[in-house]
Amino acid sequence: MPTSSLLVVEGRYADIPSFASELQKKGFEVNVVTSGSVAVSRLEKINPTIVVVNAASLRSTGLRICQSVREKNPKYPIVLILAKEAKVDKDIADAVLILPFTAQSLVNRIKPLLPGDGKNMVHVGPIRLDVERRRVRCLGKSTKLTPRLIMLLQMLMEKHGEVIERDVLFKKVWETNYTGDTRTLDVHVSWLRRAIEVDPLKPKFLKTVRGVGYRLDV
Repeated sequence: MPTSSLLVVEGRYADIPSFASELQKKGFEVNVVTSGSVAVSRLEKINPTIVVVNAASLRSTGLRICQSVREKNPKYPIVLILAKEAKVDKDIADAVLILPFTAQSLVNRIKPLLPGDGKNMVHVGPIRLDVERRRVRCLGKSTKLTPRLIMLLQMLMEKHGEVIERDVLFKKVWETNYTGDTRTLDVHVSWLRRAIEVDPLKPKFLKTVRGVGYRLDV
């Protein structure tokens, strides 16, 4: 496993396990802070691959910390560790683990969030598309995509901010010159919105330009 930098937010309660040292033993570069405010202030300097929030060790749900990290920069994947009795919206993080569990279980949840070798990663704004693993991550959601959805999203990401005509998208993604019925394109766009939008019915990223096509705003 290549060395990846982790920013671990962890308290000092003796009855809650510390995972920082275990993650170091697993080959990660670990930066430990003891509060959410310090974590947010050091994000840009450390530029971690992943943020691990051990909310259980902080006697909190981790909600505010996760929100602060997202507001500062939504590109960072978040792994949230909770005590057994905690109740929180699971969408606030990319992965949520409930104590008790082993250090290896934590590593197993971290691995899918690690970037590839860079050749197959497309990153625009808060949207990260891993072409090799066929997954897109955006604002706490990680979704598996079909090959066609990957092609469609990749086109939109590469030309983000530009309007791409429906016929152009359809010809490229479906590899055909027939554009008599592009309704299937609309269906695929709706699936993409479910993957990247907070509210697919009120999209902030993937916009419809009536009579023309679609535009990805990030």
